Amino acid sequence: MYKKLLFFSFFTTHLVFAQTTMTNIISDAVYYDGYAATVSNPVPAGLTRLNNARYTRKLTDAELDAFKAKIAMRVTIAALCDNYDRLGEVFLAMVPKNQSTYTINDPNVKRIEVGRYITPFMNKNRTPSEVPYTYDVSNLYSIFHDTALRNAYDLYMELDVFGVPYAAQTQVSGCSGRIDVFSGTLTFFSTDTGATPTDSNSLVPILSYNKLNNYNSTDVTGETVRIVTFNLPNPVTNARFFVISTPHGANSGGEEYIRRQNYTYIDDVQVLTYTPGGISCEPYRVYNTQGNGIYGASPKSFADWTSWNNWCPGNAVPIREFTLPNLAAGNHTLKHTVPAAVFNQQQGDVMLSVYMQGKSNITLNVKDIRTVDVNIYPNPTSDFVNIKSKVEVNSISIFNAEGRKLAETYKENRIDLSSYSTGIYFLSIVLKDGTTFKHKIIKK
Repeated sequence: MYKKLLFFSFFTTHLVFAQTTMTNIISDAVYYDGYAATVSNPVPAGLTRLNNARYTRKLTDAELDAFKAKIAMRVTIAALCDNYDRLGEVFLAMVPKNQSTYTINDPNVKRIEVGRYITPFMNKNRTPSEVPYTYDVSNLYSIFHDTALRNAYDLYMELDVFGVPYAAQTQVSGCSGRIDVFSGTLTFFSTDTGATPTDSNSLVPILSYNKLNNYNSTDVTGETVRIVTFNLPNPVTNARFFVISTPHGANSGGEEYIRRQNYTYIDDVQVLTYTPGGISCEPYRVYNTQGNGIYGASPKSFADWTSWNNWCPGNAVPIREFTLPNLAAGNHTLKHTVPAAVFNQQQGDVMLSVYMQGKSNITLNVKDIRTVDVNIYPNPTSDFVNIKSKVEVNSISIFNAEGRKLAETYKENRIDLSSYSTGIYFLSIVLKDGTTFKHKIIKK
């Protein structure tokens, strides 16, 4: 992937080669049973264990300054005593400047997910006993070099992999009684060769590993919908949105095995449509050294794989993108929906992450970005529509499909549509803090 490394000089935690800088963040960190109490085992120098599934390390100024314009991120997961397919993620955490420690749920820490992967079914006694995942994360260059952001926050990288050892304790030789599940390594490579530095100065965390389903985590009752409103203090151009999502549910008829279309909207305009999966998993069979029901004993055809698979054990999850040329200052609403999702037996979730980067005349401080998660239900409705929000509702206006205002309520969290005919209507909702957003309602 990179040219032969001819010479190097040592820096604090990274190596600089003739044309490539290698920055090692986490090396062979051992992860433990994700359901158990956090272990007290020694932690590698420079790392902090946030829980059994996640380590974090602060990036030094020297490391941040050394990043070049084209950045590849490499995650390597090695088998210990978990022989099943598990989810793992890489997060960039922005911690208030000079705050020496933080917890995984610290409300002052802003976080974006920059990579996700699925571990293979691995038996630690067979080779290959580790799997690499590589991502193009060149968009992080502008974050790493953002002076205003670095003045306000210390930047940390987090490597997460949730494992469970119970099956391996009886199925894998040498794992009896053990709770170490994987080891993980996180490394960046960067180069200026063939690269054009990005000049984004705006970063908007919107959703970070957010759980979505249609039975206990949705913003429209009975549907698979997430609605988040975010505020931009200034206009943004070339707004790039990064979306990571995977469906889960391994029960019979679960969402892991049925491919569904996903739709993303910004301000009620559809901007992204995709169906997860659609590739052959055969290239990753070699890493699945533990027998399993996904790969089976013999190769499958491309048609077989693409008829059902949403992701491959042993593969990185795609990072999907869309770009909007201009976003005005003020409030904007992102909606992500999977209309056909069933979640059979009320099991499973879609795990969703979204963040935005763009260019503004004035650097946007991440702490100035507000997001509001709301619940609008029921939809469709025969009479009332209710609004549930942590912020008090100031007003609700209802408009018909032609844009004519029909009614308005103040300081109430519901509006009555019972007198209107069947059809499509739009609500304009204003919260007490000034946040505004629109939502489509179906009157049945």
